[in-house]
Amino acid sequence: MPDTIVIGEVLKPQGVRGEIKVKPLLDDAADMCLFKKVYIAGKEYKVLSCRSDAQAAYLALSGVADRDAAELLRGKEIEALRADAPALEEGRYYIVDIIGCEVVADTGESLGQIADVLPAHTDIYVLKNGKKEGMFPAADGVISDVDTVNKKLTVNKKRFFEVFAEQ
Repeated sequence: MPDTIVIGEVLKPQGVRGEIKVKPLLDDAADMCLFKKVYIAGKEYKVLSCRSDAQAAYLALSGVADRDAAELLRGKEIEALRADAPALEEGRYYIVDIIGCEVVADTGESLGQIADVLPAHTDIYVLKNGKKEGMFPAADGVISDVDTVNKKLTVNKKRFFEVFAEQ
């Protein structure tokens, strides 16, 4: 596992004082406020202040003093040390650990790779297999095993194809 995990993406500057609006890649946007330092494009930033609403977090970072400086961060991933991340309950995973996992049916057939996770009450996993793309919910009965160390997600083939929506 890497020493850092991706915890968000800079959406845009927020206001004129250098604050940034962040799309969190955590279960709760408020969890962004637990981090005292973050990394953007390999550079460390101290978190000076943080606030959140239901869908975004707003960070003020050291060295980002105005809107122009914040604009330079637009679209970049925000990382944090894995050691600083809150502990997860059993059966919960960080999105960054799910993305890139190979999806394998319980019959052994490879179905593709997880390309993205769309946070929802029941997360939606985006599956890519070559040029084909589809989505399925991360629901009980669909996923039978998650192995983030080996980047492998096993699904119940019958249940998977009942809920899979090809794009």
